[in-house]
Amino acid sequence: MRLYRHLFVACVFVIVVLNVTQAAPARTIARLQYPPARQSDQVDDYYGIKVADPYRWMEDLSSPETTKWIAAENRLTQDYFTSCPERDAIRQRIRRLVDRERCGAPVKEGGRYFYLCSKGLQNEDVLYVTSSATAGAKARVLVDPNILSADGTVGIDTWAPSHDGRYVAYALTHGGSDWLEWHVLDVDTGKNLPDLLKWSKASDSQWTYDGRGFFYERFAEPKAGQELVEKTTDQKLYYHRIGTAQSDDVMVYERPDHPNWYLGASVTDDGRYLVISASEGTDPNSLIFVKDLKDPKQPAVAPDSSPVTEVLGQGDALYSPFANDGPLFWMCTDKDAPNRRVIVVDIRNPAPANWREVIPAAPEALDAVSIVGEYIVAHYVKDAHTLVKVFSKDGKFVRDVDLPGLGTASGFGGRQGDPETFFDFTSFTYPGIIYRYDVATGARAVFRAPQMRFRPDDFETHQIFYNSKDGTRVPMFVVHKKGLALNGRNATLLYGYGGFGEVMSPSYSSDVLAWLQMGGVYALANIRGGGEYGEAWHQAAEKTHRQVGFDDFIAAGEWLIANHYTSPRKLAIEGDSNGGLLVGACLTQRPELFGAAIIGVGVLDMLRFPKSTLGWGWQPEYGSPDNPEEFKALYAYSPLHHVRPGGHYPATLIMTGDHDDRVAPWHSCKFAATLQAAQGGRQPVLLRVDTQAGHSSSGIGKFLEEYTVRLTFLAHELRMEGVQ
Repeated sequence: MRLYRHLFVACVFVIVVLNVTQAAPARTIARLQYPPARQSDQVDDYYGIKVADPYRWMEDLSSPETTKWIAAENRLTQDYFTSCPERDAIRQRIRRLVDRERCGAPVKEGGRYFYLCSKGLQNEDVLYVTSSATAGAKARVLVDPNILSADGTVGIDTWAPSHDGRYVAYALTHGGSDWLEWHVLDVDTGKNLPDLLKWSKASDSQWTYDGRGFFYERFAEPKAGQELVEKTTDQKLYYHRIGTAQSDDVMVYERPDHPNWYLGASVTDDGRYLVISASEGTDPNSLIFVKDLKDPKQPAVAPDSSPVTEVLGQGDALYSPFANDGPLFWMCTDKDAPNRRVIVVDIRNPAPANWREVIPAAPEALDAVSIVGEYIVAHYVKDAHTLVKVFSKDGKFVRDVDLPGLGTASGFGGRQGDPETFFDFTSFTYPGIIYRYDVATGARAVFRAPQMRFRPDDFETHQIFYNSKDGTRVPMFVVHKKGLALNGRNATLLYGYGGFGEVMSPSYSSDVLAWLQMGGVYALANIRGGGEYGEAWHQAAEKTHRQVGFDDFIAAGEWLIANHYTSPRKLAIEGDSNGGLLVGACLTQRPELFGAAIIGVGVLDMLRFPKSTLGWGWQPEYGSPDNPEEFKALYAYSPLHHVRPGGHYPATLIMTGDHDDRVAPWHSCKFAATLQAAQGGRQPVLLRVDTQAGHSSSGIGKFLEEYTVRLTFLAHELRMEGVQ
């Protein structure tokens, strides 16, 4: 899963609306007649265990039967939200908060500064260029994807300027799909070149030093009509020379003997080396290969021009090169250091005995590292928030970066020789502020600061620590309006992820701020499976230990109740993607603990997740159904297989998008149909499949629609007052 913060979100909902229990104010809700969902006699045999899969037919998302059922569910769900009196006020509240400037940290190449920014209610980020890093400097539009589609569902996924700043390679995504379409722009003229590259996914562009072309990863062209569901393996690394057809691209590296490898590429700052990384799916352990490009001004990229040489081929740890001085490579690694350290490796003699440690492992987890100018900038995670330190290139501590407060800093990109870098700082109640940072002096200045239509001082954030089921101390952030009464009656939203080593740290989102303004409490639990305390924290809830993360999340809910923030009737849980799996597992294991649940683009069938799209790549994280021991663990918590007929489940909103080619929408469909048929309580179960939407919201319009639905559902089902 393509993680950043926030993992690798859009929607499908199903309804089971009945009356409300648990001493809630009386409210009459008519029973709904659900569209019939045929139950087949499909049964699979796993090591002698018979497992029924009555909704297997839903995995064919293009079949007339599936499309008819989804359409009927969407109509039913729309009727539900049309009847919710809170909806319009919530929509307007989120709209006001979204209507502001949102910019990313700039990238400097060739004396120019490139950055993404959107203004007001623009659907998609626009790519700009400017010649100055001062606040308010005049910028020029390079790529505006808002003019490329009527519904605002074409956006820029990733981009990179050439080293001389003359060209920009940028990849568009359509309708939320992970498939990328690469284009090349001439910066001086502002016009696209004829270059068009397709069938790329999970890829960046890495320019050669001469600016004549770039490396990128791609898959084979899928079968017509199967683009969104076909299993994608055998990723290959290609080189594209500007002004040529994709059919002329040079295949630089492939590993048909390892079809499940993800490949990545980078070109060193001096243009001398192509560095290739390989990992088994989402396994953080990596292998490193190097190709000598010889002359940076005329790089040799043909497969037979120079060999691809294995440097670190054990795949026993994370190895992440980030800078070089000729054949000496600075790398971040967790080899013999779960919290990671920085080493220097001579690629001519890369044996571990010859490594030189530059920055030893610290008590905090090292999340990212870069060299800017003559300094190493190291980004640590301390109790799930950011700590940034500056070191000399030989590892001597220089200073801590002065951050505005408790929150999340990201960025700090650059090159050796650069005097400056840029970073973004955000927290739950502060939108992202972009700073320019002088690495030599430590001085920082605002590059872009958003206007805020609320008072951050109206809210307060606490970090607490609670004990999980096994006694492990787990951090959690709790945010709410100042003066909150701890009376057990506050509508509370508990969010979690807990997977793939991802760090869930404080960050701003308009929907969370709207929830806080409505009087809700927001809690973010930093459960095991994430990377908040390094690889040990991740591995504690990996594969056969997955239940540990679910126990952490359940314990977070119990703590909020025990400390009088809320009650089971007023407590909602929410998660997306891997977090959707988390919520699905917890609501089937402890349904009495929650009043509502939201599952976004969740992985919910743990016996068949490797069958579609990129699902095979998650087996290093979840385990494989083809392994008997791992099957037992998967089957023990798989949400789809633990829905019990007649069980009393909380009000549940299940969401997906028809263009989600990361977590296939059939996960949501099968789970929704199963939970809908089984519900023995009087709470609704909602399913909606959004159109032209993928694993995350594509554009502000889709974001506004999606989070209006989410907050309306929560406000309605948790009986929130004062939503207006």
